[in-house]
Amino acid sequence: MTLHDDVRAWIADEVSDRDAGELQALLDAGDDVELAERFGATLTFGTAGLRGPLRAGPNGMNRAVVRRAAAGLAAWLTEHGHAGRPVVVGYDARHGSADFARDSAAILAAAGFEARLLPRVLPTPVLAFAVRRLGAAAGVMVTASHNPPQDNGYKVYADDGAQIVPPADREIEAAIEATGAVRDIALADDVTVLADGIVDEYVDAVAGLVAGDGPRALRIVHTAMHGVGTETVLAVLARAGFADVTPVPEQQRPDPDFPTVAFPNPEEPGALDLALALARRSGADLVIANDPDADRCAAAVPVPGGDWRMLRGDEVGVLLGDAMMRAGMRGTYATTIVSSSLLGVLAAAHGVDYAETLTGFKWISRAAPDLVFGYEEALGYAVAPELVRDKDGVSAALRLAELAATLAAQGSSLLARLDEIAAEHGRYATDQVSLRVAELSLIADTMTRLRTSPPATLLGRPVTVEDLLPATDGLRWRVDGGRVVVRPSGTEPKLKAYLEVVEPGGDAGAAADALARLRDEVAALVGA
Repeated sequence: MTLHDDVRAWIADEVSDRDAGELQALLDAGDDVELAERFGATLTFGTAGLRGPLRAGPNGMNRAVVRRAAAGLAAWLTEHGHAGRPVVVGYDARHGSADFARDSAAILAAAGFEARLLPRVLPTPVLAFAVRRLGAAAGVMVTASHNPPQDNGYKVYADDGAQIVPPADREIEAAIEATGAVRDIALADDVTVLADGIVDEYVDAVAGLVAGDGPRALRIVHTAMHGVGTETVLAVLARAGFADVTPVPEQQRPDPDFPTVAFPNPEEPGALDLALALARRSGADLVIANDPDADRCAAAVPVPGGDWRMLRGDEVGVLLGDAMMRAGMRGTYATTIVSSSLLGVLAAAHGVDYAETLTGFKWISRAAPDLVFGYEEALGYAVAPELVRDKDGVSAALRLAELAATLAAQGSSLLARLDEIAAEHGRYATDQVSLRVAELSLIADTMTRLRTSPPATLLGRPVTVEDLLPATDGLRWRVDGGRVVVRPSGTEPKLKAYLEVVEPGGDAGAAADALARLRDEVAALVGA
């Protein structure tokens, strides 16, 4: 079949008049370049499910692709003995999310499952919580997390409430490929919409993580980054006794166009500008930011002179892990190969178990049966895996607020606690170099070049090279007092290099200087 034959066949099977019209307009205009982009590949179902641009055709997020995904998931669940069990479906406020979620629930219900649709747009952690609380066979969350506004996604959770891992992703992909015509996929006329009680259960459970009589004198500024986190985060903080919380008004309501930020990701430059400006005006003690689906949490703190500093994900992870260890919480503490190695040092000092995993919360959540805390440097934290077996920006925000208030009551601060840890264990400074590309082939080409010609020295010291294949597509370069991990991003068109330097004496200036030199060297190596 020719390209045009493929397009016409897709149009004939379309379930969306708008998408059919979009493809027909491209055909009529003779735009074969755009059609080849949409039909030259199929959006692949990976360990994060589906994620891609909103557009008609097999290489985009649209109702036809989502219906096939839901049918494939239903077939896979049936094949694995889960027929008739509950499946929970949630969604955020991105373009198309509500339709994708309702279609998925209707298809799962028609396939014999007890499909349960969350009552409204809600954070991803609420979906992960509901899977465990309702004893569901699986969960589906329609979200593209912190991706640009033109994207959407489809994330699948297993019956333990954690994201799926291989070989489930490949098996579901095969089931999707075996699905017949989209128009032949059955949809139930009605789906069960869960009551708000499931949200109340989540809020109560999370708020109950902190002591009821602890310090609460803390002025907080919060931004949901135009996402769905405001209502839930404010409810949890209020239930736990934090009454002085001010949302950033321009960003507190869901808006799928994310009009005030270039990228709706707290890590991106400028994303916290409005929150920091409000914090300065209001004399806040802490800024808390969530990404659009509220599974990530960022924080900024005041520094002498009236300025503010965003804490790195590694710093927040170390602060939360350290606080839980000092509180006597036993179990396994876990992080990834690209995160700071300081958590392992702290675990050894406190005599608790430590695990290091591949990148991604799908691995952190499975680090150990007795996992008590896990984090990744990309602002993801699991402070209560027994409630949410995934990163949860809502419970992390509460734990961080509790810690900041407790330290303030003692005449200390989050930054002061980091200095104390550095004085005892050394200064572990981390940073990241990213290469954003328009063509994904550039990432593969760069990885090939780095494997073929790795650096002989970094920071003037000999490099030990470790290829992380076949476990993951990555390279680890070690030097005395430093480490670099290079890998493709799993969610964005980026090549990332994760840097760490260790200053044994704890000197912040010396660590910053070494990190700056390492950043320059690595940026030149990857072409950033």
